[in-house]
Amino acid sequence: MSNLLYTFAVVLIIIWAIGFLGFNIGGLIHALLVIALIAIILRVIRGKP
Repeated sequence: MSNLLYTFAVVLIIIWAIGFLGFNIGGLIHALLVIALIAIILRVIRGKP
């Protein structure tokens, strides 16, 4: 399950980067970035590789 969470976070960051560089979607893409960062921080805090 944690591997799925990490993969999801990485995908959201990639989507955010594409949106930030190429498209102007607005607040939605930044909300996705916040979700991805929270997922990564939770993974780091739990200490699982």
